[in-house]
This record gives sequence, structure tokens and C-alpha cells, in this order.
Amino acid sequence: MNIKQVRAFLAVAQTMSFASAATQLHLSQPALSLSIKSLEDNLGGKLLTRTTRHIALTPEGEALVPIARRLLAQWENAEDEMKQRFALQLGKIAIASMPSFAASLLPKAIRNYHVSYPNIQVAIHDVLSDVVVEMVRNNQVELGISFEPTNLLELSFYPLYEDRFIAILPKNHPLETQQTISWKALLEYDFITLQRPSSVRTMIESTLSNAGIELNVAFDAHQLATVGRMVSEGMGVAVVPALCRQQTEEQGAVCRPVIEPEISRRVGVICQPRSNLSIAAAAMLDVLIDTYANTHLDSQT
Repeated sequence: MNIKQVRAFLAVAQTMSFASAATQLHLSQPALSLSIKSLEDNLGGKLLTRTTRHIALTPEGEALVPIARRLLAQWENAEDEMKQRFALQLGKIAIASMPSFAASLLPKAIRNYHVSYPNIQVAIHDVLSDVVVEMVRNNQVELGISFEPTNLLELSFYPLYEDRFIAILPKNHPLETQQTISWKALLEYDFITLQRPSSVRTMIESTLSNAGIELNVAFDAHQLATVGRMVSEGMGVAVVPALCRQQTEEQGAVCRPVIEPEISRRVGVICQPRSNLSIAAAAMLDVLIDTYANTHLDSQT
């Protein structure tokens, strides 16, 4: 039983006329008769009785009418919903983002997206950057925003901007008067960073190791917001992505460029190949790229 057969049966049942039903469905009477016969053959018995002057429903035909109406209504609802989804008038997408981006830059893109597609629901998961990649890989979300992974495997990466890491200090710190701060000078003080296996900590450790600088960690935390709060409370100094600048300054910390060596990493969108994305997610990808096309986050912004 297919939807064309259901429509043909209901048209005949409602009009009790093959001629009227054929006109209503824009079919020839032979084509309509063939559709009804195929339906009866598939179901295993007669649904209609007809003579040269009269058409009637069999008891089985009477029983099929309400079922056919429900099936047709469900089909039309499904058809309408899919058309709305393809027209970006209905749908839902999920985004995983590292917390520092979710709290600072992501709201601007979400606002831009909502202006263009107000009926699409957006769910945001703020998780560590390593978890972002896994959520995309496991199809828990369609889009992830994080630092560029070292191993994408079959995923795609769309860069948004380059993030240069900055040093953060408590107010009135001895290094506050310096316009730029070297790692050698910074590490004279208690250093606070993220717990392993954070990608931020991995980048810091790898960069310093390559430069022949030993990193001694006094305190570590699970979230960059906690690191910023610990610095503002005078517990030590830290180095964080520049996208944390606004948040750390609001917490009372002081930001300065960190040099010798500098650390920078591309931030972008991680997803399955574009051809595998839903229409709504592909539109969000375009909005993200357009929103941050001219973004320049560094230690001077």
C-alpha cells in the first residue's frame, strides 16, 4: 500500500464516482481503476463493489476509510514538516563550544543566525575543547568550535581566526608595568594553568618544551574561568587564549602580551563533511564564518 493508492481509494470513497475521483486526482479513469485494483490485490480482498450504475464500499472498505484518512494526514504533515526544514523554517541544531568561546564570541553568531532563521532552535554545549571534537566525531552535535585539532581524521575544519595567547596577572603585580612579558620573567611567579588533558595546557607545555623552558605549575584547575579567578585573587599568574581577555579583565585581572616564545592557534568550526550536515547546520556554519571573517584576537585587542 502506497500513498498514491491511499489517495485514490479515499477520492473514490468520498465521491462514490470514479469519474469525479479521476478528475479530482488529475488521472484517467483506467489509471484510477488500476490503482484501486492494485491496492485490493495488495490487501487481499475487495474494498469496493460497483455495477454500471452504483458504487459501494465493502465492510473492509468502510473499515479502511478512517485508517486511510489518518495515514494521509500523517503523510501530509510529514511532507509539510520536511518542506519547512529544507526552507529553514523549522529545525534544531546542536553546537559544542569550548567555554571561553561560548561565553565571549558565540552569542554574536547565534544572534545573527536567529535574525535570519528565527524558527530554528539552537542548543549550545559548553565543554572542554577535547570534548568538542569527540562530540562531533560521535555525532552528538553537528558543529563544534575549538582550537584546530592535531588529528582531524575524517572531520573537516573551517578556521575562523587566529588566537594569540596572553599573560594574565593580578592587579598591582610587579610585571604590570611591562608592555610585553617574557615567559622567563612570568615563570618567576606561581603559575596557574588548566588540568591535563586540556589542549590549552598541552599547547603551553609543548611550546615551552620546544623553547627549552621548564614549566613548574603551582596550581591547576578544570576551567579557564577558574584560572582567571585564581589570578585575580592574587594566587599567581597564567597564560590563556586571547578570547578570554574580556572575561579575565571583568574578574579583575590584567592582560599583557606574552613573548619569547609566543603561542597562537587557529580557532574554527569542526564538523563532518559539509555534504553530511543538515540544512540548518550548514546555514549556521556559513553564519559563523561570516560573523568572524574580520576577527583579530591578539594581545592588543
